[in-house]
Amino acid sequence: MIRFENVSKWYPGGVADAVDNLSLFINEGEICVLVGSSGCGKTTTMKMINKLIEPSSGTIYLDGQNIETLDTLTLRLNIGYIIQEIGLFPHMTVAENVATIPVELGWKPLRIKARVEELLDLVDLDPRLFGRKKPRELNASQKLRVGIARALAANPMIMLMDEPFGALDPVARTRMQDEFLTIHQKIHKTIVLVTHDIDEAIRMGDRIAVMRNGRVLQFDTPREILSHPADPFVSELIGDRKALKLMNLISCAQLMHDVSEFRQTWNRDFKAGGTLPGASTIGMQATAQDALAEMFRTGERFLFVEDDSHQVQGVIELDDLFKSVSQGDDARKQ
Repeated sequence: MIRFENVSKWYPGGVADAVDNLSLFINEGEICVLVGSSGCGKTTTMKMINKLIEPSSGTIYLDGQNIETLDTLTLRLNIGYIIQEIGLFPHMTVAENVATIPVELGWKPLRIKARVEELLDLVDLDPRLFGRKKPRELNASQKLRVGIARALAANPMIMLMDEPFGALDPVARTRMQDEFLTIHQKIHKTIVLVTHDIDEAIRMGDRIAVMRNGRVLQFDTPREILSHPADPFVSELIGDRKALKLMNLISCAQLMHDVSEFRQTWNRDFKAGGTLPGASTIGMQATAQDALAEMFRTGERFLFVEDDSHQVQGVIELDDLFKSVSQGDDARKQ
């Protein structure tokens, strides 16, 4: 979907290269995370995709087309763009903010209204409650939701996200990351996300490009980067607790096993409906790391796994969590 071919960006006056001979291919429908410390070239790389920054050399292709041959305005109208500050227009309502690009594209009012309502529902904001609000009436998470809806308004091929979760507190940040992954399962957009946070990159990315001094040091899946860092800088960026980070890549749905087998293993009586007295539960989309934390909290050696309707679908035992770290499965959270 997006291909960088020997792309460089340098500035006059002896300034170090921002991007140095970058070649990269981002698959359709995947979340590609560019991660690294300040000045590594990640934001410059992302901004070259929608021509906010022009490359000094090399070529960038979007869906097989050299972006230099594309009209800049048309290109940008077909790329969703989200920044940390979100950039909502303060004088506009939420609905008007979401409708910005469709209005520019000349959509008819009824089509715009339907699309705005559809997208506000998608990001879990009731159009009847939030459509007429102004940005000043929203909290940080709600502003981000509106920003996501606005970026999706014209059904763009790709989305660019520059530190989108950076303004949120840690709890809200994790929750919005998970919610965005759920949204992505519905929209299947190609996404380029920039962050300095390796934990966020691991949580969000299908593949991660670790950058330093304008170069990509390693471009691979989160599991491969955690298991086989390419050089000392990547190892240092990953930091400690690799095992816990690996557990964050595996969902409870992937680890759970049949309740009937558990019933035979544990010689205890089940209540009607298949639950044990006092047994704790966890959602299918929670991670193995989440499950381990819950077991430490409760002192139990097992958890029942529930679906969105609170129906028990399986069970996870403590041994399953320890085994998860050594699994070769590189599946993403479901």
